[in-house]
Amino acid sequence: MARSYTHLTPEERYYIRKRLKAGDSLSEIARLIGRSPSTVSRELKRNTGLGGYRPKQAQRLADGRLTESVRSHVIGKLKLDWSPEQIAGRMRLEGGDWVSHETIHRMVWRDRREGGDLHTCLRHSPRKRRKRYGKNDFRGRIPGRVDISERPPIVDARARFGDWEGDAVIGKGHRGGLVTLAERKSRALLAGRIARKTKAETADALRRVTKGLEGLFDTITHDNGREFSDHALVSEATGSDAYFARPHHSWERGLNEHSNGLLRQYFPKSMPLDQVTDEQVRRAVHRINNRPRKCLAFKTPIEVLQSAYDSGEITVSPSVALEG
Repeated sequence: MARSYTHLTPEERYYIRKRLKAGDSLSEIARLIGRSPSTVSRELKRNTGLGGYRPKQAQRLADGRLTESVRSHVIGKLKLDWSPEQIAGRMRLEGGDWVSHETIHRMVWRDRREGGDLHTCLRHSPRKRRKRYGKNDFRGRIPGRVDISERPPIVDARARFGDWEGDAVIGKGHRGGLVTLAERKSRALLAGRIARKTKAETADALRRVTKGLEGLFDTITHDNGREFSDHALVSEATGSDAYFARPHHSWERGLNEHSNGLLRQYFPKSMPLDQVTDEQVRRAVHRINNRPRKCLAFKTPIEVLQSAYDSGEITVSPSVALEG
């Protein structure tokens, strides 16, 4: 079946060249790639130079024909903090005209050379975390602590909704912070403000951000910090079992670490968090939860949860609990 959008992919252009060299007719090539013969014919007429049909050159020429509507769409998504890969992947998923992530990168850097500011929308790679050492690290002394090694194997498989990872993000000079939860299957994020990194404030914030989602918790794997010492209160409120990652094993909560990195785009390490408002946190979390992910086939965490709700796989509506 022919695709509904008009732009050929780089893979299709390489395949056209391969079949041309093999001597296939235009109608046969069109059939093999699921396109109309007129699409293949137009592609060759527009993108064949003195050296014949060359896929890289064809892609470059096609990139230069970005329509204003596509450009406006891309710019709009960049300003919502989507990466070029997320924009391109989502455009392919939805059908219609689309461009590759390489094209978007080139557009952004061309804009920068011309004095534009689109490059400021791109996220930067996070710096490497410094490991914690020393005998004064009391992070493992948590009452009722259950090690991650006792966690059910199904959690590792991401085969169900309801398994979360928890951590805290602290502001510059230890002024304020955020507690965060990330759901392993949908990649959905929750975050709440704390004035101080205490067990009481941490537990209160977690109970606050999970309100309305009580049916979507089976386990929470917390960071090993003492601020999670009141985990039993959170487990009681959410109906979940609590587990703890091992000290200095942040990769055991890799999703949560990644999600905290996304939050840092809005609340950088150089920023005190004691003056941050609930509305600022809500807006940041909303953007992150409505950003497509490659690991979700370029769907958003909200869309994945909504689909699970519509199918009866979960009983909590994300549009109410996460978007309300």
